[in-house]
Amino acid sequence: MSNFNWKVNSSNYQILRTGCFPYIKYHCSKKIEEDLNFSDKFMRFIKVANFGIPCLLYGLAATQLIRHKEIVYTDKGPVTIYFLLPEHKGSQY
Repeated sequence: MSNFNWKVNSSNYQILRTGCFPYIKYHCSKKIEEDLNFSDKFMRFIKVANFGIPCLLYGLAATQLIRHKEIVYTDKGPVTIYFLLPEHKGSQY
């Protein structure tokens, strides 16, 4: 899925993501739950129509630009998350 709702406790987050080899690019916004079915299908159509080439180029460029990382520990082991810019911890909307 490219665009979907993700419920966490009493909050809803809208996720927009795409594969950008070798990364996954995502955007997360706290919003009310909406029907994102059309948006998800539209994003999938765009990716297929352009053979994923822009996503590949974006990912390859990101390998040269990304400098910040954070390790998140999960029950399945550590996961490294990479950021173009450092995350602003505790930021508000």
